[in-house]
Amino acid sequence: MPGSNTLEQRLRERLANLETAGLLRSLQPPAGIDLASNDYLGLSRHPFLQRSMAEAIAREGCGSTGSRLLRGDRESFTRLETRFAVFKAAGRSLYFSSGYLANLAVLTTFAEPGDIIYSDERNHASLIDGIRLSRAERIIFPHNDVGALARLLRQQTGPKFVVTESLFSMDGDFAPLAEYAELCRATCAALIVDEAHAVGIYGPRGSGLLEAAGVDAFISIDTGGKALGVSGAFVSGPAWAIDYLIQRARPFIFSTAPPPAVAAALEASLTVIEREPWRRVQLLTRASHLRRRLAEAGIPVPHGESQIVPVILGGNQRALQIAQSLQRQGFDARAIRPPSVAAGTARLRLSVNTDLAEATLDGFVAALAGTMKECAACSAACS
Repeated sequence: MPGSNTLEQRLRERLANLETAGLLRSLQPPAGIDLASNDYLGLSRHPFLQRSMAEAIAREGCGSTGSRLLRGDRESFTRLETRFAVFKAAGRSLYFSSGYLANLAVLTTFAEPGDIIYSDERNHASLIDGIRLSRAERIIFPHNDVGALARLLRQQTGPKFVVTESLFSMDGDFAPLAEYAELCRATCAALIVDEAHAVGIYGPRGSGLLEAAGVDAFISIDTGGKALGVSGAFVSGPAWAIDYLIQRARPFIFSTAPPPAVAAALEASLTVIEREPWRRVQLLTRASHLRRRLAEAGIPVPHGESQIVPVILGGNQRALQIAQSLQRQGFDARAIRPPSVAAGTARLRLSVNTDLAEATLDGFVAALAGTMKECAACSAACS
């Protein structure tokens, strides 16, 4: 094929550059004690979810066979969406096969050329990509800076959207949702909140940080593949907004519907969250324990209270070496590097889950402290 050698050479060079920079990624199945996944409540292997999904497969088959607007719709999707809307105290919810698609759908459907989207500088890639594809004007505001956002919003007129995560996935900190909601009311802006890492955990009923803050948003996006233990995502908001998504959102219209059995598993997940609130309490207790033990070991972590605990290590190679050493010791901690985080802030993104015992966390902290000490000694000897 003409040009194929040139293309291969170019791509091989770029792969080599990634490896040299410590940015080459690889696929790595789970092994060891889970300190990396988003299965915060341990629901992915809950017997009730497993049984509900297996029974639904026997009843409805493995696949949906088409998009929701063709033959892929099922009563199980409608039932799940109705229940999730009640869970989120929203007018209506719409289920998507992934959080990425849900974010693309929201931002490319509601925002139009001539509108303005204000986006937190640390928003997830799926939000960033949706904003870019919307063709609206983009204004990036400093992370969690209410004052800066207020000044920017008051400089512009016309349709405006404020886009943020409620719990930031790499830093583990919370957005000031109450302040954002008040500011959006004052400036006639629509607030869009990605609750991917908060749903199932926060608030009196576990519906997320919007509930915990006691505020509403125009739209919330809530994934089913993290604390809910299954897959997919929900977009929740006013009924008229969801009606519009069904008519105009290309990621919804042109995607095959998820397997119906996934809906059954998600319904079971909502039931477990309702019946077993101890999981949420235990999760945050374990996260607090880990943060305290890290501080006692002299390992600095940013201030926070969530189940996401970042240990910032700086260099890409250093983060990789420490993660690999921990994996050899039986702890599945993963290195997070650019572009997932800013250059110079490579880290371990420690992800606490309900099933981790305090003694296990103590053992992990001891292993991490020892590994970091060894890594520092090796660096000093090589300098």
